[in-house]
Amino acid sequence: MTQPPPISTALNARRFVLATDLDGTFLGGSDADRKRLYDWIEAHRESIGLVFVTGRDPAFIRSLCESGVPWPEFVIGDVGTTIAQVENKEISPIVELEEEIASIWNDAGSAVRAALEGHPGLTLQPTSFRYRVSYDLQPVDFDDSAKHKVTELGHDWLISDNKYFDVLPRGVSKGPSLRRFVAHMQIAEHRVLAAGDTLNDASMLECGLPAVAVGGSEAALLDRVAPLEHVYKATAIGAAGILEAVGAMDLHPVPEGV
Repeated sequence: MTQPPPISTALNARRFVLATDLDGTFLGGSDADRKRLYDWIEAHRESIGLVFVTGRDPAFIRSLCESGVPWPEFVIGDVGTTIAQVENKEISPIVELEEEIASIWNDAGSAVRAALEGHPGLTLQPTSFRYRVSYDLQPVDFDDSAKHKVTELGHDWLISDNKYFDVLPRGVSKGPSLRRFVAHMQIAEHRVLAAGDTLNDASMLECGLPAVAVGGSEAALLDRVAPLEHVYKATAIGAAGILEAVGAMDLHPVPEGV
């Protein structure tokens, strides 16, 4: 079982900050690739900051880290609707960064669930999220009118990996929340690497920070970021793709052979 690391250097003083998606990205690739990335991070905690930017919720992240994955120092979770710090294995919302999100959402969960109840191709996920509503998507049965319903309610919709349908506060997603976090923490933008692999990472890769679409990324994401020069397109899968980008973009010394 890993423990959150005691770190004396403030995040904005680190040489490099990795802001990474989980599934398919930080958790992607071979066991050896993941171990290489995780060991590298743990060995350089004084110069590397770690932020998870994910659709996963804090409970999942806590369980994941208890199983041996490196603890992040901050979490931008729930597709950007949670912005939290990690301290003593507790993931606690940063109130001043979530106030705007809560205000935009305005306790809309019940209204969203009522509007989409029984909608063809959508199955409500059982987890109760604070500022979003999420569904499993069955593409063959899905009726596109769900998008119009969500827009009429004043919210945003997001389809990712062709199997998830998220309803989010208008203008809130991974990218805007990451930018808000970076500004709040006074981190130099050129020191950050945003890493992802599916369409729900698009706003993060498009937000203007240095970024990587790791090898094995969803084709629709690669199409979106193809013209963006600040997005590195890795060939290595998942965790190995992160290290490939860090080395190619000269963000931090990487292990030999990368």
